[in-house]
Amino acid sequence: MSKTYAGARLRRLREERRMSQAELARTLAISPSYLNQMEHDSRPLTVPVLLRLTETFGVDPGFFSERDATRLVADLREALVGELADARVSSSDLAELASRMPAVAQVLLDLGRRSQLLSERLAEAADGRDGAVPDLPRSPHEEIRDFFYRRRNYLHDTDLAAEHLADELGIRPGEVTRALTARLTDAHGVRMTAETGDRLHHYDDATRTLHLSGRLRPGQRAFRMATQLALLEHGDVLDRQAADDFTPGTPTHALARIGIAHYFAAALVLPYRAFHTAAEEVRYDIERLTDRYGLGYETVCHRLSTLQRPRLRGVPFSFVRVDRAGNLSKRQSATGFHFSRTGGTCPLWNVYEAFAAPGRIHVQIAEMPDGQRYLWTARAITRHRGGWGEPGKTFAIGLGCEIRHAHRLVYSDGLDLSSASAATPIGMGCRVCERLDCPQRAAPPLGRPLRIDQNSSTFVPYPVADGQK
Repeated sequence: MSKTYAGARLRRLREERRMSQAELARTLAISPSYLNQMEHDSRPLTVPVLLRLTETFGVDPGFFSERDATRLVADLREALVGELADARVSSSDLAELASRMPAVAQVLLDLGRRSQLLSERLAEAADGRDGAVPDLPRSPHEEIRDFFYRRRNYLHDTDLAAEHLADELGIRPGEVTRALTARLTDAHGVRMTAETGDRLHHYDDATRTLHLSGRLRPGQRAFRMATQLALLEHGDVLDRQAADDFTPGTPTHALARIGIAHYFAAALVLPYRAFHTAAEEVRYDIERLTDRYGLGYETVCHRLSTLQRPRLRGVPFSFVRVDRAGNLSKRQSATGFHFSRTGGTCPLWNVYEAFAAPGRIHVQIAEMPDGQRYLWTARAITRHRGGWGEPGKTFAIGLGCEIRHAHRLVYSDGLDLSSASAATPIGMGCRVCERLDCPQRAAPPLGRPLRIDQNSSTFVPYPVADGQK
């Protein structure tokens, strides 16, 4: 068994919790000098210390492994692809930086993204599409995605509070709407009415009325009722949690507050322990879970991606929602899977195959360029506004886990999980993908000079110059 040196991550975790070395040493039942040596990589983490750390901080043991830097390395490679090619920085150099000095790596990542955005804005100005180069704030929605991404899509205190309330209300499959209605009415004087316009829901605080669209299915009604209950009973808590990362009064803080309320609602209608037990019992069969709880496919998949409670963890999933054009409108991950921020996603990924056969779950073993393999399920879903001829929305919902967890899923039955040859090679998106010989590539790789020869052609659409592979 290889030794684990994770001094930078250990120090970062301690500082984020505002603990001194002496305080953490007492918690771990070790001496301060021993802890100091581990933080400076003079000594490795032992198994007993690692177990105590995971229990103390509520993190997965993988947080201290080299694999924890996978997402940061992939983000760096994407944001700095041109600079890295010119400077001849290797993947091992990036991994060393992300592992040893993650704070420095994050600063470089932010600078790289700002540089990319500035280049895009300058190109717009040059094309006459914009009169001036504006400020470069990140999209609030992108900030919210990163808020949950940093927390591996699990909010411990929120989950516990929702489960406690579910126990108090007696939340059970088939009785959710009744319990929520009683709580909203009895404790808050809220009455429910039918909404007839385009809005799915609207809460009028002055009249204490929650208007719910008649087009909502029972599970959707329950989710919006649970969200409103979270805002009414835990509004102050939501404010504080959002304020951990964002300034109160800003659009990003408001969006974070809504996102946390949605998390609370899902945890309320699908209480952690009961849902975790059911998921393990049916081996994460999504359709059986939707039938049992009367909720939609997307809602169940999203809740499955949050089952990361310490000492009662489910399978760590990545969750994604993609439209036909390849836009990722939702992406959350409890794993090291990297979602590209630029250049679209990989056309060989099975989320796109799902559109060809709506209603059927597609299964794929996929391998990333770094050799990490995942088991992905994907299914297309459609939402309609109502009557004949009215436009609807169609998405593919993807749920994936690392191959080492795949045996726990019913979808792995009959698959060869041990053979790398059974995996489909995919990438992070054509612009930044390292698979230079992929015939499906839709854009030339950034930072790589192409081989241009009028006298020859290749099956690969963008061959790189000799010596560039």
